[in-house]
Amino acid sequence: MSKGNKVTRRQFLSYTLTGVGGFMAAGMLTPMVRFAIDPVLKPATKGEFVAVVEESKLTSEPQRFDFTVRQVDAWYESDVTMSAWVYKKDDGSIQAMSPVCKHLGCTVTWNDPKFANEFYCPCHDGRYEKDGTNIPGTPPLAPLDLYDHKLEGGTLYLGKARPRA
Repeated sequence: MSKGNKVTRRQFLSYTLTGVGGFMAAGMLTPMVRFAIDPVLKPATKGEFVAVVEESKLTSEPQRFDFTVRQVDAWYESDVTMSAWVYKKDDGSIQAMSPVCKHLGCTVTWNDPKFANEFYCPCHDGRYEKDGTNIPGTPPLAPLDLYDHKLEGGTLYLGKARPRA
């Protein structure tokens, strides 16, 4: 018998334990890796719009409307109430703006007794014009974000709020 091709008992035991240990480690790690990357594998829902108000209720004066969206944060899903300032412009188009101040994230109000026909942020006296552009010399450095929106069947649908370009 030739000794060159024989595996010793020690090598056999080492190969067997390494193989079994590797198989067991893979069996334990596979579910953990799958659990960690599962949210990434789910298809993203793009362009979700939520019905907010009937078009007939909109005026040229900004009105605040609250609406609920389904928020998914990894494995946790919840309903979140959001708001928008919505009005019809002179040309008949609709403008929907986020009520979140671009300075510190406080909520802006419309037509405050201190500042008529302006959006006002009480946190640091931030002010915006009716169209949501920031007034020079006040804390906000950017205009209010605009919501993606569409009209279908006489109902206004809002999507995500996006910063102005």
